[in-house]
Amino acid sequence: MTGKGGPSEPLQAGFTQKTFTALLDQYPGNDQIREYIATSVDSVLPYLSNATKNALGYPLDRLSNGNAMLSLFQTPDCETSSYKSGLEALRLSIDLNRRNQEDGLWYYTYPYWSYLDGMYSLAPFYTLYTVTQSNATALNLTALNDMSHQMDLLWEHCLDATSGLLVHGYDASRTAVWADPATGASPHVWGRSLGWYAMALVDTLEALPNRRETRRYRGPLLQKFQSLASAVVRAADPDTGAWWQVLDQPGREGNYIESSGSAMFAYALLKAARLGYSPGNMSAVLPEVAKKAYEYLSSTFVVHEADGTLGYNGTVAVCSLNSTASYEVSAIVLTVAQYEGLT
Repeated sequence: MTGKGGPSEPLQAGFTQKTFTALLDQYPGNDQIREYIATSVDSVLPYLSNATKNALGYPLDRLSNGNAMLSLFQTPDCETSSYKSGLEALRLSIDLNRRNQEDGLWYYTYPYWSYLDGMYSLAPFYTLYTVTQSNATALNLTALNDMSHQMDLLWEHCLDATSGLLVHGYDASRTAVWADPATGASPHVWGRSLGWYAMALVDTLEALPNRRETRRYRGPLLQKFQSLASAVVRAADPDTGAWWQVLDQPGREGNYIESSGSAMFAYALLKAARLGYSPGNMSAVLPEVAKKAYEYLSSTFVVHEADGTLGYNGTVAVCSLNSTASYEVSAIVLTVAQYEGLT
């Protein structure tokens, strides 16, 4: 974190850490990447060491920092006490997080509002922490039940049965001006929010070991992903292969092909193809759709700056139901790693 600990900064740091971790998995001998991850994690620890403040002061996005923390905590010869404290605070903050009447987690301070966005940070960390820190002979099934429940609630409230896509979020109190009176759902499908959820599904599936006691969670997650992947493929723009900022309003004046959400969809589809999560009749389709999107994104939005760095254009800064989300170049870098894994 490079700022003063604002509400969007933990996601910026956590997503960057996850991106560099993916690069390190692909290029394991690069000590510079490893050092950068540790520096980033160290920078967030002062802000995430108090579970009560974590739960009340930051969105669910705070949990994105837990993945790299877990990796560092498990590294031999690494000073682990500060990482252990940070991990315990993050995990406890899930229990302290405000919840609605269905036990659904509030995304942030907006009463009873739950967003797709938060699942990218919550579900993979919740799962990894449970799998790696549970008793050696028994998983904490209460935690896995809760993780699965959060994914289920968003699916149940936000799924648009006609398109197969999910809208941005829902208000369990049904009092927000945008809330559907029956479901509490918001009215439109925002690409990047759905991208977070799609990535959450594939990353959580990867984190869950394929064991007898985890199959009750893997099955529903896989069904959700395969259903969503089919809908995402249908929603791709036929000309560019990428996706619109508002997916349920293609071609509408003011709408546009948005690069960050598109990169997230490409990442999720490529990773699913690599790990064998594709719907049975789409095993060849998913990577082709994702590669077309990737090639368009890399040729259209990646900018070579004069100072030798890279930029990434075409991303929406914020499109929140009340605004706190933030985003950087990490989505396209994650997609590059998945693309290289299939080529």
